[in-house]
Formats: sequence, structure tokens, C-alpha cells
Amino acid sequence: MSSFMEALREQRWDDHRYYHHSRINQALHLVSAVSFVVGYVLLIYAPAVAALVCWLIGMVSRQSGHFFFEPKGYDVLNHATHEHKEEIKVGYNLQRKIALMIIWAVSPIALWFDPTLLGVFEKPMDAAGYIDNVGLLWLGIGVGGLLFRTIHLFFLRDMQTGIVWFTKILTDPFNDILLYRNAPLHLLRGQLIDPNVAKR
Repeated sequence: MSSFMEALREQRWDDHRYYHHSRINQALHLVSAVSFVVGYVLLIYAPAVAALVCWLIGMVSRQSGHFFFEPKGYDVLNHATHEHKEEIKVGYNLQRKIALMIIWAVSPIALWFDPTLLGVFEKPMDAAGYIDNVGLLWLGIGVGGLLFRTIHLFFLRDMQTGIVWFTKILTDPFNDILLYRNAPLHLLRGQLIDPNVAKR
């Protein structure tokens, strides 16, 4: 158990120090984290709505921070190139994230042309039914993406790495709220880059 917790701390630390220099990115992660916690609650009684909240607010804000605001040049604080960080990233690096976001973005189009998605869903009677099916489809994509990378890590690394990453992803919203709760305040003070991001 101690090695599991140490590996979890290490994955969280690497993710923070390599990919969360921008205070804007940190603030967007705070928005994302809160929306994911709301989504977790909604998942109990409204899974389609939960998926809509998590994807439209949680994932869009989270990935926007990485794509548009995070520095991509040489990381002086960690003495690492962007390419090196992408190569060693345990979870979804930017290339994998782009692929996942494309699947997410085009999936409603597939559902528009085939409202039952080859019989997976009941044919919606109205727009609300279509939106509900989109939410359920996005829930499937989210769960599928999580399980795919977890099992992929079993073969690339080892089983513990995969399970640790799976645990990290599910608990990231709570960790991000604690970690980035002051990011909006730093932004209001004009601080765009976290000067302490490499300090443990």
C-alpha cells in the first residue's frame, strides 16, 4: 500500500510540475474540478446530465488550459524540453488528448445520422431525447478512454502504474481544488506563471 501511495504522489507531482505552470491553466483546472465534483453527484441520478457537465464544462476548461495557456517551450524550472515531457507522460499527452477530443466532438454527428447508433440507444422522440443520448454516448467515451489508457499502461509499464493512474484521474478533481484554489487570486494580482511550480 505504501508503494501505491508513493506512486500516486509521484504521478500527481509530475503532472503538476510539468503541466501546470500557467495560472490561467490552474484557474481553469479549478473550474474543471468543481464541475467534475458536481458531475460525480449528478452521476447517481442523472448520468447523461453528469456527462454533459463533465465534458462541456470540465473537459473543455481543463483541456483549453493545456492547449492554449500552458508554455510549450523549454521548461527551465524542471530542465526539460516540451518533447521530453510529452514522451514520458503517463496519461494522455497532448497528441492523445487531441485524438480523444476529436472523438468526443464528432460523436454527436454520428448520433445525428444514426439516432440509435446501430441499436445502442432508443430512437429519441424529440431534441431532449437526442441530447440525453449524446450525454450517455459521452459518458461511454469518457469511461472507455479511462479504461483504454489504464489497460494500455498495464502493458506499457505495469499493472500498478495503470491502477495508480486510474485512481489519480478519478481523484484529480478533489486534489485540483486543494492545489489550485488560490489560482484566481494570483491571476487578479497579475501573476501569469506560478514561480513555485517546481518546488515540492
